[in-house]
Amino acid sequence: MKLDQKVALITGTGSGIGRAIAGSLARRGCHLALADINTDGLQETAELNKMSGVTISTHKLDVTDRDAVKALPPAVLEAHGRIDLLINNAGVAAAGTFDRISEAHFDRVMAVNFDGVVSMTRTFLPYLQEQEEAVIANVSSLFGIISPPEQTAYSASKFAVRGFSNALRHELEATNVLVTVIHPGGISTNIVRNAMSPTDMTEEQVQRKKARQQKMLVLPPERAGEIIVKGIEQNRERILVGQDAKVLSLLERIMPVDYWQVMKYLAARRRKKRKKR
Repeated sequence: MKLDQKVALITGTGSGIGRAIAGSLARRGCHLALADINTDGLQETAELNKMSGVTISTHKLDVTDRDAVKALPPAVLEAHGRIDLLINNAGVAAAGTFDRISEAHFDRVMAVNFDGVVSMTRTFLPYLQEQEEAVIANVSSLFGIISPPEQTAYSASKFAVRGFSNALRHELEATNVLVTVIHPGGISTNIVRNAMSPTDMTEEQVQRKKARQQKMLVLPPERAGEIIVKGIEQNRERILVGQDAKVLSLLERIMPVDYWQVMKYLAARRRKKRKKR
């Protein structure tokens, strides 16, 4: 897909992967409709790309607000006249075992990560179908391939994104709209820092746990953005982002039930080596 002079609508562009995707697209001459609930982050992303020479519009949006989603197309079309790419990237996380995650936190994760993808896709699909070629790119996760403990809400939402994207791709395979699903591994963003936590944990416990988890996020978002945009250019139907995503997706394919036992064994070996040092 030639991205020069195309128009991309991206959710979750206030920081992290969304901001990186926007930068990678802008460098290729793709016009940007940036959407996020965080208006300050939106403006920062727009400022970072203002010298790229592309048209940039910003749209405050809560993807869980269906009325706001339905009202968005006129604003995007007024700014750009068309839409060629929809990149559903907005996401939140909630860590903790299922019996400790509040119902409200669980529902919030599903609403943002999955219902928001469905709502945006339903709203913008007719406009994408008007173009000669168009893409819907939905950001799932490595946790949409494997299912770690303490990630019931997040993993459920990302598996749902994966299933929805794959089924929709099959439905649209004879049309002008390609559907791709994206599985980032450990990307160095703020998703862990901003994750919702069980209410029975102290602030010190929460911060200590988040610090450990943050150390596992090593791939720079700018690198992730480039991998994703290159995958879109190549019309790839599935984009694995990071070596961890590639290795663990292969392990899950080989051992769909027992992969977690292998991961626990390897983690125990790493801990033992650290103690010896």
